[in-house]
Amino acid sequence: MAAVLIAGTTSDAGKSVVVAGLCRALARRGVKVAPFKAQNMSNNSAVCPDGGEIGRAQALQALACGLEPSVDFNPVLLKPGSDRTSQLVVRGQAVGTVSARNYVEHRTHLRQVSAECLRALEEEFDLVICEGAGSPAEINLRETDVANFGLAQECDLPVYVVGDIDHGGVLAHLYGTYFISSPEDRARINGFVINKFRGDQTILDPGLVQLEELTGVPTVAVLPFIDGLWIDAEDSLQSAIGSSVGPASTALGSQRLRVAAVRLPRISNATDVEALACEPGVSVTWSVDPDYIADADLVVLPGSKATLSDLAWLRENGIADVLQERTLPTLGICGGYQMMCTLIDDPVEGHSVERGLAIFDADITFDPTKTLIRHDNGAYEVHHGQVTRSTEQPWIGDEGAARDCFRGTHRHGQLEDDAFRKDFLRWVATESGKTDFVVSDDVSFREERLRQLDKIADVLEAAWNLDMLLELKSK
Repeated sequence: MAAVLIAGTTSDAGKSVVVAGLCRALARRGVKVAPFKAQNMSNNSAVCPDGGEIGRAQALQALACGLEPSVDFNPVLLKPGSDRTSQLVVRGQAVGTVSARNYVEHRTHLRQVSAECLRALEEEFDLVICEGAGSPAEINLRETDVANFGLAQECDLPVYVVGDIDHGGVLAHLYGTYFISSPEDRARINGFVINKFRGDQTILDPGLVQLEELTGVPTVAVLPFIDGLWIDAEDSLQSAIGSSVGPASTALGSQRLRVAAVRLPRISNATDVEALACEPGVSVTWSVDPDYIADADLVVLPGSKATLSDLAWLRENGIADVLQERTLPTLGICGGYQMMCTLIDDPVEGHSVERGLAIFDADITFDPTKTLIRHDNGAYEVHHGQVTRSTEQPWIGDEGAARDCFRGTHRHGQLEDDAFRKDFLRWVATESGKTDFVVSDDVSFREERLRQLDKIADVLEAAWNLDMLLELKSK
């Protein structure tokens, strides 16, 4: 047995965090470990060195393992474009658009694709830590399940179920997940994991004893709430309006930079602003408030899975006018960059031609073939929109646009390049008149990410007998 499945009672129960922490803890022990998520639904994605696209969470988990991201780590990715349809990405490549109803028709085939990828990883690695999707207790989807008990049955995996006690009702969630599942699926559950516990565990312990008496399943770990934990968001649930990004940090100089990240309804790759937040004295906040956006030292207009729809939303909410009138630094990334152009011809997602914000004298045409590029510094491009005309000065190499206080690029993750980010923030500080803002010389985004992963790994080492996982593997 070379793989285990970490399922969750709900979305956002902590599966991604637990898998990342297990990967990091085991890799530190010298175990050759890899992450896996058969099916992900997220608009936060990354491009692998092999040219395919996977969920951002799996790219972070690969970093925890000391690996480059691979399409085998996330063979099926759904990227929602509306409430009813998603782009279907299989083994890194977009293969079409599916609705919730007709996606069921693909599931048997996709389960086979996922199982084949997992079996290949099992041959290559000592242990594969698999992450489930949503809840394994969705019995209406069980027959064609790709990522939870369906995968566990196909590949004979032991299952651990994570519940978030911070949401409340965790014992009921675990109990209900167990008893609503079939007897065959229940038999695969090796243990429960309580996530985000605060307080005195002796008060919780009687409930855990009763839960085991009722289900026969032990609680193998109670993970404490980790204050200040900061890792890449799995989806837009973690990019709430008004929320701050990253840790609060003390400025090195006497002034701070305020960054307003525009919270688009169909936001994609929201993680692009994370690197800004790692710098001392930079405050990043998700906002839809035109006044806050108008006054910010820097505005970031992020990517979108529905560019024309989100452009219309900007106009309806008065944010478009604010962006066009700004004389302070403004950065558009991917879909945000496209919105800043003059004309957008979209026969792929929006099926219409619309005038953009006309901040840049450039036109965009959507191509059915998605551009997937990974650059040498780790930045990457994921977009259908192509620049078909531009009179603007390129910004990064021969790509993007730079005019006055405005910058635009199709490159995600560019701000994770430490030297580039620091030069960019110096420019922002100068343009916004924050001459007493000081950029750190030594902050490394990659090192900060590894510190956060080590923090999770330390908690897991203390709370969970990880030798048990390795013993399972050897049976």
